[in-house]
Amino acid sequence: FNSSSPPPPQAENLLYQLQENFQALTEKITLRNILFRRRRIDDLEKHVADLMTEAGIENTDEELRV
Repeated sequence: FNSSSPPPPQAENLLYQLQENFQALTEKITLRNILFRRRRIDDLEKHVADLMTEAGIENTDEELRV
């Protein structure tokens, strides 16, 4: 086909499927990144709490978030 005629339906369908697959992959990667960061934050909070316990400092979670 030339640039002045519309693409055939098969090409439109393929482009639509590629767009859908790309969107799904983007969402999956984003979710994995969020979960990975959340896990790292949880680990850091636990390490800080452990260090504070070793140092004899007793704080609640609310005080740590200030």
